Amino acid sequence: MSLPEVADNDDELQSRTAYRLIEEMIVTHELPPGSRISEVSLSSKLGIGRTPIREALQRLSFEGTVRIVPRSGAFVSEIDLVDQLAMIERVLAGRAARFASDKERARFRQLALMFENAAATHSGLAFVEADREFNSLIIATARNKYAAQAISPIEVQTRRFWYLHFKQFGDLQRVCALHAHVARRIAENDEAGARDGSDQIVDYAEEYTRKTLMFFGMGGG
Repeated sequence: MSLPEVADNDDELQSRTAYRLIEEMIVTHELPPGSRISEVSLSSKLGIGRTPIREALQRLSFEGTVRIVPRSGAFVSEIDLVDQLAMIERVLAGRAARFASDKERARFRQLALMFENAAATHSGLAFVEADREFNSLIIATARNKYAAQAISPIEVQTRRFWYLHFKQFGDLQRVCALHAHVARRIAENDEAGARDGSDQIVDYAEEYTRKTLMFFGMGGG
């Protein structure tokens, strides 16, 4: 009876690993927007079977990162900059500050240091990696599965957009400082401070996005 359970756990682990690796390839534009995704190529490149690859693509499709077209295959979705769900971000930050356990608070302090190190080393990749865990930890700590389901797909799209344009239009020191501030407010169980800090991040994201779109002539009238 134990052998099938081990196999099931191994399959689940491979599926999660495939999801994480493919998402990273999409975020960093190793798989650029609009590109066709080959299950065979990914399986060979990642050393993971096609079934876990297919399951990972289905999850990415649900999140909107991948578009699956019948009889044509899977494609990386174009970056969608519609509503960033700022209110949900604010609610999640406040709830995370309210419910964070001692262990979670300690990890938020560590994340604050990671953001500050990313700023000090001018590492956009270090910021993206810290931001991924920061967002995931806020979602987990907020204890609200409905908000988590709503915000998770948006977080991936935002990381993709930032990774593509941030070096040209962003201010790494500023965005790292904003994220470090929210991490510390959550670590102190400061609900109001966490919500206000989240608002500042959203305000910056809007400013940065507007600047980027204006450069490409997409800012509107």
